[in-house]
Amino acid sequence: MIKVLVNGACGRMGQAVLAAVLDDEELELVGAVDVRGGTDVGELLGRGANGIIVESDLAAALDGKRPEVMVDFTCPDVVFDNVMTALKHKVSPVVGTTGLSEDAKAQIRKESETQGVPAFIAPNFAIGAVLMMLMARQAAKYMPEVEIIELHHDKKLDAPSGTAVQTAAMIAEVRKAHRQGHPEESEKLTGSRGADYEGMHIHSVRLPGYVAHQEVIFGGLGQTLTIRHDSMNRESFMPGVVLACKRVTGLKGLTVGLDQLLD
Repeated sequence: MIKVLVNGACGRMGQAVLAAVLDDEELELVGAVDVRGGTDVGELLGRGANGIIVESDLAAALDGKRPEVMVDFTCPDVVFDNVMTALKHKVSPVVGTTGLSEDAKAQIRKESETQGVPAFIAPNFAIGAVLMMLMARQAAKYMPEVEIIELHHDKKLDAPSGTAVQTAAMIAEVRKAHRQGHPEESEKLTGSRGADYEGMHIHSVRLPGYVAHQEVIFGGLGQTLTIRHDSMNRESFMPGVVLACKRVTGLKGLTVGLDQLLD
């Protein structure tokens, strides 16, 4: 049994992770942390009290519960400190919170290596989203003109999404950087062409009703190709989260991307 603590337990993603860990026979939920502490996890999930109380102090919970893995679905402004706290407590972080800068990831990688504790970060835990990114990288070898549209719920704090940035980075591995569109085009409204990543444009949509969606559109002579993934609910991320919990302690240093865990 792998002992797991869930940070950000009272959020919608946190609750889905709690349920997934409780339902997996190879994982043991030993703790839960959230700024809104004090609730019994079983009651939070509508399953009846189970004696695991949501705590509000991450460091104290790591000390007291001694998990092997911490799953973090919190906020971009606190995730870095959470990860560093876990590593200092010799606990492997599995991170689904997006918004970490490249500098922050570099610091996490260094701390992971210093402590000898593996860490895992994924911009998206849905298996289908990972396949979308891999297929987009393959398609870009032959159709390098591409734009990305990502659509999320209106409570998401960062834009563009981690998935969109990771997709663009994977495409950039096989696509020579160049500006797309007419060389003399101009924006009549600032930002109308979206964010620029090595000449690719990324567009972010934030509306109620969405969960997590992305389409990668390739254009060629007389044709277009669209690769799209849709997460209809948060349960779509749980197989990937469970897989990462089971695999992270066998990794070395920092691993980024669920594709690194797929055969």
